[in-house]
Amino acid sequence: MSSFDDISEMFRSELDKLTHLLNSTNIDSNLSPPEIVEIYYQIMNMSSMNVMLKQQLNSDDQKSLLDEIIETEKLISEKFNHTIHPQILEKLTQSIQDITTNLQSSSSGQKSKEEIENEAKQYEELRQKMSTKEFVEQYGKGLSDD
Repeated sequence: MSSFDDISEMFRSELDKLTHLLNSTNIDSNLSPPEIVEIYYQIMNMSSMNVMLKQQLNSDDQKSLLDEIIETEKLISEKFNHTIHPQILEKLTQSIQDITTNLQSSSSGQKSKEEIENEAKQYEELRQKMSTKEFVEQYGKGLSDD
């Protein structure tokens, strides 16, 4: 197998992962921070691979792979950057607001052990979601720099 065949195979494997992630992502469900990070990681991985491969592809026999790269860029731009990414950011923002409101409304009087543990879990969830939101916003800033 040639080096070009290896590269093509790797590209298609990563593209399959990306396509599966995008098709199975249900924005209406509560995506966990690790799920969100996995999606963005795969998007960034494919975007980097696209840039690298486009610089290296030049012959007509590599045109089919170049066409696939262009289609992948279109998929990322149209399906992810303009549809899924804004929805993820909106869901994170709403979830953070909901948790914050819930924590602010909890009474500051005497609390049971369960209430204290539940509140601690909510603070941890809030921290994770705020961190993930920062990561998602950084991705968005990269889009506006292009």
